[in-house]
Amino acid sequence: MTPAPNEKNARPERHMLDALVCPVTQGQLTYDAQAHELISRTAHLAFPIRNGIPIMLASEARELD
Repeated sequence: MTPAPNEKNARPERHMLDALVCPVTQGQLTYDAQAHELISRTAHLAFPIRNGIPIMLASEARELD
């Protein structure tokens, strides 16, 4: 039996990541596999990925330094 995916091992599909843009700036996102986040450098935000699903809400994003 395969274990259910969790935040640590669920990976988003590459083609899905290529189609996503920052909801704040409409700019490009980069994937940080170690932090499991999508990074918007122009908005200075990191959007979490939970169970393989990017959470593209500004209210859920973490502010970058």
